[in-house]
Amino acid sequence: MHETRQQLIVVGLRLMLQRGYHALGLQEILAEAGVPKGSFYHHFASKEDFALQVIDAYQRRVHELLEATLTDVRHPPLDRVRNFFSGVREAYEMEGYLGCFLGSLGQELSGTNERFRHKIDDCLTAIAAAHAVCLEEARVRGDLPSTCDARRTAELLVNAWEGAALRSRLLRSARPLDEILDFCLAAMASR
Repeated sequence: MHETRQQLIVVGLRLMLQRGYHALGLQEILAEAGVPKGSFYHHFASKEDFALQVIDAYQRRVHELLEATLTDVRHPPLDRVRNFFSGVREAYEMEGYLGCFLGSLGQELSGTNERFRHKIDDCLTAIAAAHAVCLEEARVRGDLPSTCDARRTAELLVNAWEGAALRSRLLRSARPLDEILDFCLAAMASR
Protein backbone atom coordinates (compact mmCIF):
# COMPACT_ATOMS: atom_id res chain seq x y z
CA MET A 1 0.00 0.00 0.00
CA HIS A 2 1.28 3.46 -0.88
CA GLU A 3 2.71 5.29 2.14
CA THR A 4 0.52 8.40 1.73
CA ARG A 5 -2.63 6.30 1.36
CA GLN A 6 -1.68 4.29 4.44
CA GLN A 7 -1.02 7.46 6.46
CA LEU A 8 -4.41 8.90 5.49
CA ILE A 9 -6.17 5.68 6.50
CA VAL A 10 -4.40 5.51 9.88
CA VAL A 11 -5.25 9.15 10.63
CA GLY A 12 -8.79 8.75 9.31
CA LEU A 13 -9.45 5.74 11.49
CA ARG A 14 -8.27 7.52 14.62
CA LEU A 15 -10.16 10.72 13.89
CA MET A 16 -13.39 8.99 12.79
CA LEU A 17 -13.33 6.92 15.97
CA GLN A 18 -12.95 10.10 18.01
CA ARG A 19 -15.35 12.38 16.11
CA GLY A 20 -17.47 10.30 13.78
CA TYR A 21 -17.86 10.56 10.04
CA HIS A 22 -20.03 13.65 9.67
CA ALA A 23 -18.18 15.77 12.23
CA LEU A 24 -14.83 15.10 10.58
CA GLY A 25 -13.80 17.37 7.75
CA LEU A 26 -11.47 16.41 4.95
CA GLN A 27 -9.24 19.38 5.76
CA GLU A 28 -8.73 18.09 9.30
CA ILE A 29 -7.65 14.68 8.00
CA LEU A 30 -5.25 16.25 5.52
CA ALA A 31 -3.71 18.58 8.12
CA GLU A 32 -3.28 15.77 10.65
CA ALA A 33 -1.71 13.49 8.03
CA GLY A 34 0.41 16.29 6.55
CA VAL A 35 -0.91 15.53 3.07
CA PRO A 36 -2.03 17.99 0.36
CA LYS A 37 -5.61 17.82 -0.92
CA GLY A 38 -4.56 16.62 -4.38
CA SER A 39 -2.90 13.58 -2.85
CA PHE A 40 -6.14 12.63 -1.14
CA TYR A 41 -8.04 12.55 -4.43
CA HIS A 42 -5.21 10.59 -6.05
CA HIS A 43 -5.95 7.74 -3.61
CA PHE A 44 -9.69 8.14 -2.91
CA ALA A 45 -12.63 9.11 -5.11
CA SER A 46 -14.52 10.84 -2.28
CA LYS A 47 -14.84 11.06 1.48
CA GLU A 48 -17.29 8.15 1.34
CA ASP A 49 -14.80 6.04 -0.64
CA PHE A 50 -12.14 6.96 1.91
CA ALA A 51 -14.32 5.92 4.86
CA LEU A 52 -15.20 2.62 3.19
CA GLN A 53 -11.49 1.93 2.73
CA VAL A 54 -10.85 2.85 6.37
CA ILE A 55 -13.47 0.26 7.33
CA ASP A 56 -11.63 -2.30 5.18
CA ALA A 57 -8.35 -1.47 6.92
CA TYR A 58 -9.98 -1.78 10.35
CA GLN A 59 -11.52 -5.09 9.36
CA ARG A 60 -8.12 -6.41 8.22
CA ARG A 61 -6.78 -5.65 11.72
CA VAL A 62 -9.73 -7.46 13.28
CA HIS A 63 -9.18 -10.47 11.02
CA GLU A 64 -5.51 -10.58 11.99
CA LEU A 65 -6.57 -10.78 15.64
CA LEU A 66 -9.26 -13.37 14.82
CA GLU A 67 -6.65 -15.49 13.04
CA ALA A 68 -4.08 -15.12 15.82
CA THR A 69 -6.49 -16.00 18.61
CA LEU A 70 -9.28 -18.23 17.33
CA THR A 71 -7.02 -20.61 15.41
CA ASP A 72 -4.44 -20.99 18.19
CA VAL A 73 -5.05 -24.67 18.96
CA ARG A 74 -2.70 -24.54 21.94
CA HIS A 75 -5.72 -23.21 23.85
CA PRO A 76 -9.20 -24.68 24.31
CA PRO A 77 -11.84 -23.04 22.08
CA LEU A 78 -13.57 -20.99 24.79
CA ASP A 79 -10.19 -19.64 25.94
CA ARG A 80 -9.52 -18.61 22.34
CA VAL A 81 -12.80 -16.71 22.26
CA ARG A 82 -11.87 -14.97 25.51
CA ASN A 83 -8.39 -14.22 24.10
CA PHE A 84 -9.89 -12.52 21.05
CA PHE A 85 -12.12 -10.26 23.11
CA SER A 86 -9.29 -9.57 25.55
CA GLY A 87 -7.20 -8.38 22.60
CA VAL A 88 -10.03 -6.12 21.45
CA ARG A 89 -10.42 -4.81 25.00
CA GLU A 90 -6.70 -3.94 25.09
CA ALA A 91 -7.07 -2.01 21.83
CA TYR A 92 -10.06 -0.13 23.23
CA GLU A 93 -8.04 0.72 26.34
CA MET A 94 -5.16 2.10 24.24
CA GLU A 95 -7.66 4.25 22.33
CA GLY A 96 -9.19 5.64 25.52
CA TYR A 97 -12.30 3.43 25.54
CA LEU A 98 -13.85 5.03 22.48
CA GLY A 99 -15.68 1.78 21.70
CA CYS A 100 -15.90 -0.23 18.52
CA PHE A 101 -15.14 1.65 15.32
CA LEU A 102 -17.65 -0.46 13.38
CA GLY A 103 -20.34 -0.02 16.02
CA SER A 104 -19.84 3.72 16.31
CA LEU A 105 -19.81 4.27 12.57
CA GLY A 106 -22.75 1.92 12.13
CA GLN A 107 -24.83 3.85 14.63
CA GLU A 108 -24.00 7.12 12.93
CA LEU A 109 -24.42 6.09 9.30
CA SER A 110 -26.61 3.00 8.97
CA GLY A 111 -29.83 4.98 8.95
CA THR A 112 -28.71 7.29 6.17
CA ASN A 113 -26.33 5.34 3.94
CA GLU A 114 -27.03 1.85 2.61
CA ARG A 115 -23.44 1.25 1.48
CA PHE A 116 -22.15 1.81 5.01
CA ARG A 117 -24.98 -0.20 6.54
CA HIS A 118 -24.24 -3.23 4.38
CA LYS A 119 -20.46 -2.93 4.70
CA ILE A 120 -20.53 -2.70 8.50
CA ASP A 121 -23.10 -5.47 8.82
CA ASP A 122 -20.94 -7.70 6.61
CA CYS A 123 -17.93 -7.00 8.83
CA LEU A 124 -19.81 -7.88 12.02
CA THR A 125 -21.27 -10.98 10.37
CA ALA A 126 -17.76 -12.14 9.42
CA ILE A 127 -16.57 -11.67 13.01
CA ALA A 128 -19.49 -13.75 14.27
CA ALA A 129 -18.85 -16.43 11.64
CA ALA A 130 -15.23 -16.80 12.79
CA HIS A 131 -16.44 -17.20 16.36
CA ALA A 132 -19.06 -19.74 15.29
CA VAL A 133 -16.32 -22.04 14.02
CA CYS A 134 -14.56 -21.88 17.37
CA LEU A 135 -17.80 -22.32 19.32
CA GLU A 136 -18.74 -25.34 17.20
CA GLU A 137 -15.38 -26.86 18.10
CA ALA A 138 -16.17 -26.22 21.78
CA ARG A 139 -19.58 -27.88 21.33
CA VAL A 140 -18.04 -30.96 19.69
CA ARG A 141 -15.46 -31.20 22.50
CA GLY A 142 -18.22 -31.07 25.08
CA ASP A 143 -17.26 -27.64 26.42
CA LEU A 144 -20.71 -26.38 25.36
CA PRO A 145 -24.00 -28.25 25.51
CA SER A 146 -24.71 -30.50 22.51
CA THR A 147 -27.82 -28.41 21.77
CA CYS A 148 -25.82 -25.18 21.39
CA ASP A 149 -26.31 -23.49 18.02
CA ALA A 150 -22.78 -22.16 17.47
CA ARG A 151 -23.77 -19.68 14.75
CA ARG A 152 -26.61 -18.15 16.74
CA THR A 153 -24.54 -18.08 19.92
CA ALA A 154 -21.68 -16.34 18.10
CA GLU A 155 -24.07 -13.71 16.75
CA LEU A 156 -25.48 -13.12 20.23
CA LEU A 157 -21.96 -12.81 21.64
CA VAL A 158 -20.94 -10.22 19.04
CA ASN A 159 -24.20 -8.31 19.53
CA ALA A 160 -23.73 -8.28 23.31
CA TRP A 161 -20.12 -7.14 22.90
CA GLU A 162 -21.19 -4.29 20.63
CA GLY A 163 -23.64 -3.07 23.27
CA ALA A 164 -20.95 -3.31 25.94
CA ALA A 165 -18.56 -1.40 23.66
CA LEU A 166 -21.07 1.45 23.52
CA ARG A 167 -21.39 1.48 27.32
CA SER A 168 -17.60 1.32 27.58
CA ARG A 169 -17.40 4.45 25.43
CA LEU A 170 -19.99 6.21 27.58
CA LEU A 171 -18.26 5.26 30.84
CA ARG A 172 -14.68 5.38 29.51
CA SER A 173 -14.21 2.09 31.33
CA ALA A 174 -13.58 -1.58 30.55
CA ARG A 175 -16.14 -2.68 33.14
CA PRO A 176 -19.02 -3.29 30.68
CA LEU A 177 -16.71 -5.26 28.40
CA ASP A 178 -15.42 -7.48 31.19
CA GLU A 179 -18.88 -8.04 32.61
CA ILE A 180 -20.54 -9.00 29.33
CA LEU A 181 -17.74 -11.35 28.33
CA ASP A 182 -17.79 -13.12 31.71
CA PHE A 183 -21.59 -13.34 31.60
CA CYS A 184 -21.77 -14.66 28.03
CA LEU A 185 -19.07 -17.28 28.44
CA ALA A 186 -20.58 -18.51 31.71
CA ALA A 187 -24.07 -18.61 30.18
CA MET A 188 -22.87 -20.53 27.14
CA ALA A 189 -21.15 -23.18 29.22
CA SER A 190 -24.09 -23.66 31.60
CA ARG A 191 -26.86 -24.22 29.04
